Amino acid sequence: MVRLHVNVDHIATVREARRDRFPDPIEWALAAERAGALGITCHLREDRRHIQDADLAALRERITTKLNLELSLAPEMIEIARHSGAEAFCLVPENRAEVTTEGGLDVLAERGRLHEIIPRLAQGGAEVSLFIDPDPAQIEASAEVGAAFVELHTGRYANLSGTDRAAELERLRAGAELSHALGLRVNAGHGLDYDNVAPTALLPHVEELNIGFAIVARSLFVGVERAVENMHELIQTARP
Repeated sequence: MVRLHVNVDHIATVREARRDRFPDPIEWALAAERAGALGITCHLREDRRHIQDADLAALRERITTKLNLELSLAPEMIEIARHSGAEAFCLVPENRAEVTTEGGLDVLAERGRLHEIIPRLAQGGAEVSLFIDPDPAQIEASAEVGAAFVELHTGRYANLSGTDRAAELERLRAGAELSHALGLRVNAGHGLDYDNVAPTALLPHVEELNIGFAIVARSLFVGVERAVENMHELIQTARP
């Protein structure tokens, strides 16, 4: 079964637009869990544009499913992560000017730092994932530096259409197969929505799909529970 992990960042984005106390991403996460989410994901960015340190602590205290923390390689963020209590970490690239994460981590360029960071994050038994494009060289480097998981970046697939999308889906499929062959476990995410999620649920060896913005957007019209249930149904219908 492919597990749905729900990203709550953009509930915090709405809150931070007014620097207010609501909407509360923790309450929203609890509603997502009630509707069938099997994990909660959040990204504590260096510029704190949405999720705040207090949100991270409150999520760990109150949710009952797995907490997956996305973070950059910055030393400050690694130290926060090590004391966060999260069961999973996903290392991502970060650019202050980007609206959302624009591509995968360059594992080849960061091999030196990753050889040090991954064991430190994994010390307490946490799973460590690298958010990468489905490029064979990046996948091979991810295995070399000792990651347990890769999360394949589906953003390019989500932004394409027609034969171009089909070609990118095949690239993701080949990336998932290579990752598995090298002993890496496989997740996927970024840009997935109600129209494009089903083919990604059929990718071989994928254990989790991380989806946030599309669910948050639909919840404005139908509520949190219905939005999460709809996504969960699409994933399970595609791949029981």
